[in-house]
Amino acid sequence: MTQADTSAELSDFIQQFCTAFEQNQLLRLVLSRYEGPQTELQRLQIRPILLKTGTQLSVLFENKTFDQTKNLSLPALQPLLSEWLGPQFKAALLETNGAEIQLTMSKKGKVLLNKRKTNVQQDLLPQQHNREKQRWIDPQAPFLRELGINGSDGQIAPTMQKKWKQINKFIEIFARALKESGLVQRPALQVADFGSGKAYLTFAIAHYLQQVGIQGAVIGVELRQSLVDLCNTTAARLNQRGIRFEQGDVQHYQSTGLDVMIALHACDTATDHAIHMGIRAGAAVIMCSPCCHKQIRPQMHSPAVLTPLLQHGIHLGQEAEMLTDGIRALLLEAHGYDTQVFEFIALEHTSKNKMILAIKRQTPWSAASQQAVLAQVSALKQFYGVSEHCLESLLGPAVSASTS
Repeated sequence: MTQADTSAELSDFIQQFCTAFEQNQLLRLVLSRYEGPQTELQRLQIRPILLKTGTQLSVLFENKTFDQTKNLSLPALQPLLSEWLGPQFKAALLETNGAEIQLTMSKKGKVLLNKRKTNVQQDLLPQQHNREKQRWIDPQAPFLRELGINGSDGQIAPTMQKKWKQINKFIEIFARALKESGLVQRPALQVADFGSGKAYLTFAIAHYLQQVGIQGAVIGVELRQSLVDLCNTTAARLNQRGIRFEQGDVQHYQSTGLDVMIALHACDTATDHAIHMGIRAGAAVIMCSPCCHKQIRPQMHSPAVLTPLLQHGIHLGQEAEMLTDGIRALLLEAHGYDTQVFEFIALEHTSKNKMILAIKRQTPWSAASQQAVLAQVSALKQFYGVSEHCLESLLGPAVSASTS
């Protein structure tokens, strides 16, 4: 691809953003993978906003230690996008009413575009400038006080601000998944949260379902009996119906008829067992945040040309994570799910912030499409010299035979 071709593709992407804004179809534009001169800047989020002077664009500059917001008109922003996208930001996500366009730039400067339809079809109105920031959970919800997120004054405790942000971000993703999967139309849902821990998110899920009028049977599964007892006591004290906690782990837990399977920070192959359980139980939504990618790393034999890069342990670890989660996503695709792998949020006790979100496809793929994805898995394993991927083994002989 020539420089002129790259410039044309970037210009076309920016024009699609402008058209979406002008037609009131824009949800947001996110610019990421920043490689510019500002050491603090990480990414930009751009959304339509309604001011007294008319509809403009709110640009949120997300920095490492602080955020800044500027409101710009489309004529003022458009040339800035041409300066930013390509030279400084190497990736972008354009979300519109009914479609998403993912743009990435390779190290050689090639523009890659991936467009998919979404289920978001609604009349959009710009955000009110003075509107209170949207919260997916009522900040006065009783469970927040019981779990120590709210202080005695009813305000979010300063030490729990990060956890509060995590809860809201998770529920935002959860709510979107319910809508895209069609589960939001169901009167009742069964949700399992594996490795629930202190159950901040488990209680938040139960509260959110109650808020939107869905009867939820929410099960928190935790290996440590002391936490199971603590959370059951909290649920009883809150008189919160539809939530319970059980002792167990995802590898041995038996469940059928799940609508949503959640496993955050399941270590190493526990994530594979969680995904396998979700598929086996027929879950319409699978949400995983992987951790500790140990199985693939010792198997990897990267090509000689990559040796100078992978002599650094951090790079080898990152590549093992990418390969492990990439194959997980492909196997989910082959087993009937539309899958996304994206940055979730920096969580309180770990730097791992990746999420695998899988939503069961309404229309099954053809056998040929499935085999094409399984062939990609086989090619990746062969390229890296990987003999076994845990999820592939768990899914059974049919998949193993197709990808060996």
